[in-house]
Amino acid sequence: MKHHKSMRTLGRERNQRRALLKSLAASLIESKKIKTTLARARELRPVMDKFVTISKKGNVNALRILSSKVGKDNAKKLAGEIAASYKDRKGGYTRIIKLNPRKSDGALMAQIEFV
Repeated sequence: MKHHKSMRTLGRERNQRRALLKSLAASLIESKKIKTTLARARELRPVMDKFVTISKKGNVNALRILSSKVGKDNAKKLAGEIAASYKDRKGGYTRIIKLNPRKSDGALMAQIEFV
């Protein structure tokens, strides 16, 4: 039964969904803002908030966890400049801005970026 399932499936199986969120997170860390569908942006937001919270710890274990999730270079960038800019903030590290629907299929689009 489908009672109170908290996560959107995004039309994918679990492993594909994890890979998608992993690549979206890596892209967001690299460019600090990305344009994607609204559903993907809404699923990415809690993932990125957890990554930033982990990176704020700044220890070796946090860096290892992040590098397994988003890659070594992105983990260093996240633990370095991004975590330093949010040291006094306790959450809400990303914002979602709704954009016009995509012309080809009418999918709701959004831009997710760091605050």
